[in-house]
Amino acid sequence: MELEFKNNESPILKDGIKNYLIDIDGTITDDVPNEEPERMKTCVPFPDALETVNKWFDEGHQICFFTSRTEAHREITETWLNAHGFKYHSILMGKPRGGNYHWIDNHIVRATRYVGKFTDFVEKDAKIEVFKD
Repeated sequence: MELEFKNNESPILKDGIKNYLIDIDGTITDDVPNEEPERMKTCVPFPDALETVNKWFDEGHQICFFTSRTEAHREITETWLNAHGFKYHSILMGKPRGGNYHWIDNHIVRATRYVGKFTDFVEKDAKIEVFKD
């Protein structure tokens, strides 16, 4: 990963490169709850998700799967991703469950809700919440 360092601050990715944090269950495959790990072995990837994620990887973007699956599910998750041909750099386990995420960070964060189809992104004006001045 090529990073730029400025003024002894946290590194940033080079222009045009993105850090994609992608959920697994309900986003790249069926929504499988942690309480049904046997389904994690048999679910199939959404074809548009596999194609799009691998394209982003090949373009040089960073791919990190960020999932509510627990550390106990790491091996089955990695085996499943590899068996289906997903290209990725890392996996973060233990994302809080329940949705309604509000990510606060000192870096730019762009969130996109998955609603049934993986495609390239387009720019769109939208209402957002920000810290009060």
